[in-house]
Amino acid sequence: MKAGFIGCGNMGGAMIKGILSSGMLKSEDIMASDRSAELLKKRAADHGIKTSEDNKETARFADILVLSVKPQFYEAVIEDIKDAVRDDQIIVTIAPGKTLSWVTEKFGKDIKLIRMMPNTPAMVGEGMIGMCHNDKVSEEDVETVRNICKSFAKTEVIPENLMDVVTAVSGSSPAYVFMFIEAMADAAVAGGMPRDKAYVFAAQAVLGSAKMVLETGKHPGELKDMVCSPVGTTIQAVRVLEEKGFRSAVIECMEKCLEVSRSL
Repeated sequence: MKAGFIGCGNMGGAMIKGILSSGMLKSEDIMASDRSAELLKKRAADHGIKTSEDNKETARFADILVLSVKPQFYEAVIEDIKDAVRDDQIIVTIAPGKTLSWVTEKFGKDIKLIRMMPNTPAMVGEGMIGMCHNDKVSEEDVETVRNICKSFAKTEVIPENLMDVVTAVSGSSPAYVFMFIEAMADAAVAGGMPRDKAYVFAAQAVLGSAKMVLETGKHPGELKDMVCSPVGTTIQAVRVLEEKGFRSAVIECMEKCLEVSRSL
């Protein structure tokens, strides 16, 4: 099995790192192409993968071809590679807003097409991926891609009409979480904690809390109540978050993300 990545920026790089870290594929089984020669040199130096400045070469190399470029470049990239794509290849897209039907139309022929929305925590083996596919993709094809993705992310097959929601809830949300961690660390520094320690305390608290949600199966509200003792410190902190519109701010930011994703 060989994988090709057209575009090897943050997201493509995260996926490549995750695949190699898991041992799922070897470096010689991966090729990446990109407009940036400097970035290609970095990926080759960091991971030992094959690189090319020719997208068609990457397309011909791969059994699974990932289009990991920005949405605005999809049409030009597809036009460049469409004649190099084989019927037996699995094409994977990761661009928000680009539907299965849109991509198929741009290729101008029936292809095996899987649409995914990953996120950057794939770099540390903790990504989250929403996945849908067209009717040319077999269950075996889906399992092949899912098995590769398991090396760096949890995967869920969902209806395509939920893909924009996935963008908001997991694709873009690491940015929201990083802001939350940074804000907590700033407050800890203001309280006298050295900054390097503050980031560790804040990040580990988020990591542990997320793990509790996934592993206990308890409702987040129930887990919150477990921390909020009567006349305690936590309930007062929660009261301030409610007063400042914490929940509403999160919901509104995700609604804006969803709106933009649907317009792409």
